[in-house]
Amino acid sequence: MEFLEQIKFLVEGFSVLTWKHVVMWIIGGILIFLAIKKEMEPTLLLPMGFGTLLVNIPLSGAIGEEGALTTLFNAGIANELFPLILFIGIGAMIDFTPVLSNPKLMIFGAAAQFGIFFTFCLASMFFTTNEAASIGIIGAADGPTAIVVANKLIGADSAITGAIMVAAYSYMALVPIIQPPVIKLLTTKKERLIRMPYANAEVSKLTKILFPIVITIIAGIVAPSSVALVGFLMFGNLIREFGVLDSLSETAQKVLANLITIFLGITIATKMHYASFLAPDTLLILGLGLFAVVFDTAGGVMFAKILNIFLPKGKKINPMIGAAGISAFPMSGRIVHKMGLAEDPQNFLLMHSIGVNVSGQIASVIAGGLILNFFM
Repeated sequence: MEFLEQIKFLVEGFSVLTWKHVVMWIIGGILIFLAIKKEMEPTLLLPMGFGTLLVNIPLSGAIGEEGALTTLFNAGIANELFPLILFIGIGAMIDFTPVLSNPKLMIFGAAAQFGIFFTFCLASMFFTTNEAASIGIIGAADGPTAIVVANKLIGADSAITGAIMVAAYSYMALVPIIQPPVIKLLTTKKERLIRMPYANAEVSKLTKILFPIVITIIAGIVAPSSVALVGFLMFGNLIREFGVLDSLSETAQKVLANLITIFLGITIATKMHYASFLAPDTLLILGLGLFAVVFDTAGGVMFAKILNIFLPKGKKINPMIGAAGISAFPMSGRIVHKMGLAEDPQNFLLMHSIGVNVSGQIASVIAGGLILNFFM
């Protein structure tokens, strides 16, 4: 009888298999390919790709009320625990020295959030105000912030929230593909060859310790809803800069960040079930999310180009660094650095691009907090 039951279950599984399952297997396979072959954020794309396979197997036991992935989702994403813990790890990775030695780089982080609000206006034509605001934050290429904003404005159980999570993390990992064409389209060869001198200002240890504390207080006053986001990020950085917690800092940067990223990737895949993913609204959100990332990139580049109109010769800014103002840290900063070296092997933009990238991390979190203040 047991053998007959297994045969019956096997037949039932094949009977409910549809082309939609196969399409999602292909999508999962593409994510795995990008992670392994192209080495594009493998700690994120590999679990997302494999998780997509798990949730799209007919009668899968990985999802549902007693499914392991559903349990993980309820325990770590529905209550925003995983994204906030991840921010501790990200904060421990960030070195604010480039920004503190050259504070004007902060304005590029703010300028690169343009796409968030532009996409919000566009998304308002198709979705409710809260849904449109949550979709706009995809442009920051900051998965944890997108999860927190969408959960609070729409609710974790909404299909829209699931699509936003998938889009935010997918585009965060795909920044190396998305940004270079946009940057090249908006800049000339001459602009990409601009060299920028490094600021020699020294930053004291006291300044590095006070900076995350001051930013947390200011951000909390300006956008109280951002306190948890900014606070966890800055707490991670405080662990790094304090100087007596090296073992905790190293754990946060490596073990904690990698572990939570793996959990996030495979858990977000619960929202990539064909029933919700292959739907018009989801596809529209993916399109709007791409639009947001493109225009965030364009906003940073164009802001630098406009500034250059008023700057004297010799003080011009390489407009490529403006693109690093989105929050995909440190990928975006490295992309700009590599593009600079491709144009001129002696043009080292890393310090500037990472400074802008760090600024973008702070700006995107504050932007998320402002959106929550406006629409909650």
